[in-house]
Amino acid sequence: MVLVLCFILAYFIGAIPFGVVVGKLFYHTDIRQGGSHNIGTTNAYRMLGPVGGTLVLLLDILKGTLSASLPILFGIDHHWLILVVGLAAVLGHTFSIYIGFKGGKAVATSAGILLAYNPPFFFIAFAIWFSLILLTSMVSVASTLGMVIITCWSLVYHDWLLTTVACGLLVVFFIKHRANFKRIKAGDENMVPFGLGLYLRNQRHHE
Repeated sequence: MVLVLCFILAYFIGAIPFGVVVGKLFYHTDIRQGGSHNIGTTNAYRMLGPVGGTLVLLLDILKGTLSASLPILFGIDHHWLILVVGLAAVLGHTFSIYIGFKGGKAVATSAGILLAYNPPFFFIAFAIWFSLILLTSMVSVASTLGMVIITCWSLVYHDWLLTTVACGLLVVFFIKHRANFKRIKAGDENMVPFGLGLYLRNQRHHE
């Protein structure tokens, strides 16, 4: 019964659309009405600026970490349940009951689950993700390609559950980024205001 409660709470915590909440509460802006119309961190940076975007990023990571940690908080001493219960938070973020079962791409929330399960691997994953942003200037590429690398890297830990969950999240990431892939193919994917990818695009435009 306690485990079922953990799953339910994890879903409802994960479903909190912090991009919408922060936008409306502090900026009187609904980030779903502009940019990519997504509730996640990337669009929050675009619509709310660096402070608002960073706040959304931290809150989305935190809700993943909190949700995944519920079994431990309720006294269920099985470390592997962190990953399993954490998936309910991903489901909540992706299909949020608070906004008509729509949601984001669950990148930051997934990172929060990894932080709860394996903190050293979280920092490795963050380094991979940020390095790819510096190289490509595209969060979509950093998130999907980064997840491929992270999934492969998980094999180093010889943790079948970690690798299985990573593979599942990789499929979710690819499905949720389909529109991004179309824009990348068309050459008009949104870029962050820094990085090698942006520099090369600007150079081509100036030729």
